[in-house]
Parts: sequence; C-alpha cells; structure tokens
Amino acid sequence: MIKIQRGFTLIELMIVVAIVAILAAVAWPSYQNQVRSTNRADAQGALLGLAQAMERHFTENGTYEGAATADADTGAPQIFPTESPLDGGNKTYDLRITAADGSSYTLQAQPKGSQAPDGIVQLSSSGEKVWDRDNDSDLTEASDLCWNKTCS
Repeated sequence: MIKIQRGFTLIELMIVVAIVAILAAVAWPSYQNQVRSTNRADAQGALLGLAQAMERHFTENGTYEGAATADADTGAPQIFPTESPLDGGNKTYDLRITAADGSSYTLQAQPKGSQAPDGIVQLSSSGEKVWDRDNDSDLTEASDLCWNKTCS
C-alpha cells in the first residue's frame, strides 16, 4: 500500500515567505512615494482653494491684507481651513499665508508628520507655483519652479 502525503514541506513554505518578503521590500517604497504624491496633490488643490478664498477676500475688501489670523507668527488663514487634506483624514500639510499686502499674496502648504521630507508647496498671486523638491528651503532654484515631478 502506497501512502500519499498531502501538504507543503517546510522548505516550500520558506521559499514562499522569502518571495513575499522580496516583493514587499520592492513594493513598500513605491507605495510610500505614491502616498506622498497623493498628499501633495491634495495640498496643491487646497492651495488653489485658498487662492480662490483670497480673491473673494480681495473682492470684498479691496486688499489681501487681513485674510490671515491676527497671530502673525503662524500666518494661518482665517478665511479658509488651516490644514490639508480638507475633507478629513490624516492632516499632512499646514496651509499658511506667508505674505499678503494690498495687491499680492504668497501661500504655502508646509508638510508635517510623515510628509515632512516632501518639501514646501507654494503658490503666489501671480500664479507662480513652487515645490521645494529637495527640501532645502531654497524656493528659488530652477528645479523647484513648478509642481510637476520635473521642471523644464
């Protein structure tokens, strides 16, 4: 009589575990990059919404001044939510009005938490879009003067 054994050997299970570990090691950084990219896109959309709120404020008051809270240190907007994403979830950016005078403004989305290495995203009243890709706090580099993955 021949015995038929069913199941997997320990070696076969260890091979499967090793393959899954290798796939996870490759996939996890890609997943993290995608999450950061999605959070950044949310912040960019929030900055555009804040820019619209700034324009409404200008229409009503004739100036961009006064759109931020009285606490000048934070520059938090009083005319719009102060964090992104706007619709709940884990807040990954603080929205700030970094400059506002009678005729112009500069808005920033400052990353926080796990998003911090991604760099500041900025929008000005002239439509200039800046993303500090290398997170060096220098927003004037040619490589930072757009919101795309690479600037030409």
